Amino acid sequence: MADFTWDPDTYLDVMADEIPDYPRLQTELVAAVAEVSPRTILDLGVGSGLTAKWVAEALPEGHIHGIDASQEMLDEAAEVLGPERTTLGHGRLEAPLPDGPFDLVMSTLAVHHLDGEGKADLFKRIGTVLVDGGRFVLADLVVPPDPADVVTPIDGVVDTPSSLAEQLDWMNTAGLAPRVTWQHRDLAVVAADRVG
Repeated sequence: MADFTWDPDTYLDVMADEIPDYPRLQTELVAAVAEVSPRTILDLGVGSGLTAKWVAEALPEGHIHGIDASQEMLDEAAEVLGPERTTLGHGRLEAPLPDGPFDLVMSTLAVHHLDGEGKADLFKRIGTVLVDGGRFVLADLVVPPDPADVVTPIDGVVDTPSSLAEQLDWMNTAGLAPRVTWQHRDLAVVAADRVG
């Protein structure tokens, strides 16, 4: 994955400009997470912490461990999220994941930065840190079947989304049973439960 740094000060403006359905994507992720009422949550690419805050509000018993490659974003997330129910750490999606087990792993708009091989490898590693029956929720960009449904600008270098079908196959191979809970144009939310 190419190096890229988000600016916390402009993050929401960029999301609003490039991903008009960003609030809906967050809402759909929270709904998929809340279905299973997890207590231990790993957020891959916690970013500004805004989505994790929505999850924390929906799950008052949950504890979120967020990782991100950007120290600037982690600093922002620390301001957004309370330390009582959140731990934050520096980490890349390509690196070993924090020791689990976790009831849930979630990721919002981060996995599309990995190429296909990287996504397949990440999904396998996610399966190893989930409890039996645990859930992975992915909310991200996908390559839609119809090119007219591409809304979000991508550069093909930092942004390397894959088709939804490919990602579902990689999740199945990783021992996860995925189902699409929401899809609109080039965005999708997938809930994938670990097969025990």
